Amino acid sequence: MAGALVERVEVSRSALVHNIHEFRRLVGRKRKFMAVVKANAYGHGLLEVARVALGNGVDWLGVNSVDEGAALRDAGVRAPILVLGYVPLRGLETAAARDLRLTVYNRETVGRLSTLAVRFEKTVPVHVKIETGTWRQGVLPKDLGAFVRDIRKRPGLFVEGLSSHFANIEDTTKHDYPRRQLEAYRQACREIDARGIVVPFKHMSCTASTILFPEPDFNLARVGIGLYGLWPSKETYLSCILEKKKPVSLEPVLSWKTRIAQVKKVPAGAYIGYGCTFRTTRPTVLAVVPVGYYDGYDRGLSNAAHVLIKGRRAPVRGRVAMDFFMADVTDVPGVKLEDEVTLLGADGRERITAEDLAGLAGTISYEILARINPLIPRVIV
Repeated sequence: MAGALVERVEVSRSALVHNIHEFRRLVGRKRKFMAVVKANAYGHGLLEVARVALGNGVDWLGVNSVDEGAALRDAGVRAPILVLGYVPLRGLETAAARDLRLTVYNRETVGRLSTLAVRFEKTVPVHVKIETGTWRQGVLPKDLGAFVRDIRKRPGLFVEGLSSHFANIEDTTKHDYPRRQLEAYRQACREIDARGIVVPFKHMSCTASTILFPEPDFNLARVGIGLYGLWPSKETYLSCILEKKKPVSLEPVLSWKTRIAQVKKVPAGAYIGYGCTFRTTRPTVLAVVPVGYYDGYDRGLSNAAHVLIKGRRAPVRGRVAMDFFMADVTDVPGVKLEDEVTLLGADGRERITAEDLAGLAGTISYEILARINPLIPRVIV
């Protein structure tokens, strides 16, 4: 099937399983392990990744939206699913009906959810997000006690978890700020414990913190980008070295491929693509590549990136358009129609990484992966 597809994203089962096992080793067997599969599993394919993950030691799944959670339930996934993002009030009925756990921080959400829980005659577990310094979602620590008490008074709701999120752990080798956040979170948890309120799950982690701050007192570990074989940042890797930790072994999971739509010869002095931003200086052979910014191939890669054809690098020439761009294959012998083009991944000894494309596009690897159009088929290989 894969060979018949023009454009496809290949997901390496062996690499994904390897990465899961690496993080399971860090997390340990006593803690629950959540694979974060939001944003179409960071572009890798929601259902494809979830099935492999749950079959290889992952306990929970983390998503951003009710739609993602419902898609997993429709596919037969029965594992605990925590919605990490915002759920509109009108979406709470679906969440309650589909047995999704919710991250909460608004009283309006809590009130509506309790009403729905009573209607459905079920208990809905919620995880309260604590604001520790990211200033995004969350309840202020000074308001946490009253917020939790309010939830506990309402029928049909159960405070299953207390969570938070780091703001500046990936972009620096100095971790004073995340340590302050960590202590603020722990202090908030201690105050809840002191009230005699038992909350089963405490979690404040991401890939970087799982590597740098293994916290045995937290019993649910959330891991995202690392599962897909990417370090969160160069600073995270350097921090690992500076702290004399053995770096975790990660294998990239995703390859993004397509096929040549046309091969054409153009003369010296020809302008290539929209805006005439590239002009040939010699007779040139171009490969027309049927991928563009609609597919997630960033326009910032125009005249900057390379693709791989027959194990060789071919530079992108001209602007990346909505559905096409061109690559110079003058120095790649024997190129023909429908030869394979690797946009991201390895071909022979050459490799193009998400970090490579991110550097050229002025962004981060997360965005390069997450923006790959979800309509492109994901194929487990």
